[in-house]
Amino acid sequence: MSEKKSNKSKCKQLRSLLESNELEFILEAHNGISASIVERAGFKGIWGSGLAMSAQFGVRDSNEASWTQVVDMLEFMSDTTSIPILLDGDTGYGNFNNMRRLVKKLEQRDIAGVCIEDKQFPKTNSFIDGNKQPLAEIDEFCGKIKAGKDSQTDDDFTIIARVEALIAGWGLPEALKRAEAYHQAGADGILIHSKLSRPDEILAFAKEWAGRSPLVIVPTKYYSTPTEAFRKAGIDLVIWANHMIRSSVAAMEITSKNIFESESLADVEDKIASVDHIFELQGADELSRAQKRYLSQQSNIHSIILAASRGNELHELTHDKPKAMISIGGKTLLARLMEGLKKAGINKSTVIAGYKAESINLHGIEKCINDDYENGDELKTLICAQDNFNDDMLILYSDLLFREYILRDLIETEGDIVIIVDSALDNPNISGSPDYAYCSEDDDRSPFMQNVTLTKVSTSADDDNKKPSGYWIGMMRVRKQGRDWLEAALEELKSASNFNTLTLPDLLNHLIQQGKPIKVHYIDGHWLDVNSLDDIDRAGDFTK
Repeated sequence: MSEKKSNKSKCKQLRSLLESNELEFILEAHNGISASIVERAGFKGIWGSGLAMSAQFGVRDSNEASWTQVVDMLEFMSDTTSIPILLDGDTGYGNFNNMRRLVKKLEQRDIAGVCIEDKQFPKTNSFIDGNKQPLAEIDEFCGKIKAGKDSQTDDDFTIIARVEALIAGWGLPEALKRAEAYHQAGADGILIHSKLSRPDEILAFAKEWAGRSPLVIVPTKYYSTPTEAFRKAGIDLVIWANHMIRSSVAAMEITSKNIFESESLADVEDKIASVDHIFELQGADELSRAQKRYLSQQSNIHSIILAASRGNELHELTHDKPKAMISIGGKTLLARLMEGLKKAGINKSTVIAGYKAESINLHGIEKCINDDYENGDELKTLICAQDNFNDDMLILYSDLLFREYILRDLIETEGDIVIIVDSALDNPNISGSPDYAYCSEDDDRSPFMQNVTLTKVSTSADDDNKKPSGYWIGMMRVRKQGRDWLEAALEELKSASNFNTLTLPDLLNHLIQQGKPIKVHYIDGHWLDVNSLDDIDRAGDFTK
């Protein structure tokens, strides 16, 4: 993480650049490490280039990367730097309403400003048939500017209006007309763009504009123009717009070709950044200092892992061991699960064994035995570990494979009981009899946490003629109040005639019927449970 270098907010820093008496410069970055490099080079600001961010995603600069993906990347860039970021916001990703939401989300991530261009959504890069691209109506674009300004909560948040009239071949009078309208609508500055290799159009515009508001340029095509010409013209801010992504692509192409042809690293190792330098850019030193300060405060979360079943669909693979001890890529399912828990700081685990319990012999676990596993289902297994319940615990199945962020997100989500729901109903990795989750709201795929609760778990994908919101993946977090609810529910259900057939979804549904809120955190894939032989193949691919 970067150390703060200024007492000014990032919004104030960007506004100071625009209103400076000197010609100022900002440089493109497209992810966290490139943003850190830009700051270390001495630049006072960063251009969050739409072209560069699209390129690092491997898609075209035509709004193929969603605005939420862009905002996600900006968050990493903002977190790792202390200088302001001006986002290349294309057309604002839609109409005035999209613009309002965009401004709010940018402010939440400490992004200092956004530049929007007067083309139509979805946009195409200005240098691809720019003269064939229609421009937005002036009044409509002014409304978008006003909507953005009305939505900002920080008075210093900046909205720059990018005029594309010269790119589209509409001439200087139209460019001036549009710039003045956008200025009157509240734009904090004007970006005038040109595709000519000489700066004539830009300098003519600057002369007519005469400093009415800050003027920004992007000299990608007229790069040979002496910088002094921009100073004399009264330009306020120069954006070097795409040179970090282009230089990195050139370097990677050379390195990859060299390694492929030589079948060796000997010729490249001394010509590329050292691993230690990468660690430095990632903030490894700061993490080491933090570990020394905070590591003693280890997690008190206790995991309860259900591992009593054989997994009959796996046939001979579970002849002498339970499903949890099947090897995937050289490690058992349970060992992989324990590694993931330990990486998250969870070192206390109780494994509830049953079938071939003696084969579960991992170090660092406490083992409970369900001797009657053949005559009961999940709740009968869970209750065997009740003496190991904790005021902060995870309850999960032993056959889960998942990306690390899923467990991290679960730990960070507030709630007395929280479950993980995969909203990707087309997930090809789902097998067996999935647990369909019906929730108070469907996943809106925003990068921000929704306030969603579980309303039912069912084995039916069409329960009461309603479409499910996703799959419960078999993982829940239970805090103190939730533990009290859970233990009371288990005590009530023990007396039920069908107790031996009840599952964790039955327990969740019982709690919901009692009015207990079950919080939902959505994910989008990136997990797998192993139920069948086909799942073994998928698991091998998943762990590569």
